[in-house]
Amino acid sequence: MNKQSYAEIFEKSQQKNEGIFIPFLVAGDPDYDTSLEIAKLLVDNGADALEIGFPFSDPVADGASVQNADIRAFSSGMTVEKCFKFLEELREYTDKPFGLLLYYNLVYKHGIEKFYKRLSNIGVNAVLIADLPPEEAEDAIKAADKYNLEQIFIVSQATSNERLKGITDIVGGFIYIASVMGTTGARTQVEHNTTELIKRIREHTDIPLCVGFGISKPEHVHEVLDAGADGAIVGSALINIIADNLDNKDVMFGEIADYIQIMKEATSSE
Repeated sequence: MNKQSYAEIFEKSQQKNEGIFIPFLVAGDPDYDTSLEIAKLLVDNGADALEIGFPFSDPVADGASVQNADIRAFSSGMTVEKCFKFLEELREYTDKPFGLLLYYNLVYKHGIEKFYKRLSNIGVNAVLIADLPPEEAEDAIKAADKYNLEQIFIVSQATSNERLKGITDIVGGFIYIASVMGTTGARTQVEHNTTELIKRIREHTDIPLCVGFGISKPEHVHEVLDAGADGAIVGSALINIIADNLDNKDVMFGEIADYIQIMKEATSSE
């Protein structure tokens, strides 16, 4: 199947005067078949793109919700090879962009060039390696360039303007803004520092900006878009719906569909 690019969806969203909504899920949470159905639900109910996590044993950037999702995925028998199969089936279903959020050991052990080539052949759009700083990412960037993948990096409140300049020179797709200092997880409000960070980054680049880490409510989406971001990324709040309804998939799917629709509606300025 052909795939849309991030550039295309950001351009379309600007024409519609709305933002991008990107939900995150862990492949295989709570099991392979259910997580694939959830991924399909996300794209069918308004997600503009998806972010897919490969389960990992030591996810240092992730909070309890994602860690528990990783445990459920491993318990159901997920492996790296099954994750590749998951991506293949997802690409067969949708042309919407999707990227990976994972950890470097999985890429390095597989072989950097081999890993990126497989992703490219499947039709994955982007890779974000949470524990790989841009200063040490030369091999990954070369592989991304060779196989036409976007290499995404995270920017936080601790990122200096000088370092930000270096990131904007090499990043692809969009810049991932971490809205909080710490791990992923649903928060009750967007910190004031986050809106200031968005404005500071926007002064230095026209690259699309998407905010994650703590986004869980429609008002959070409004706040980050009003501050100048182009999109919002939601993970833990979605994963919590999965965790709360493991014994009733019909309820799980219904709540997920409703939540995605509400969050996508929040990206509209109308």
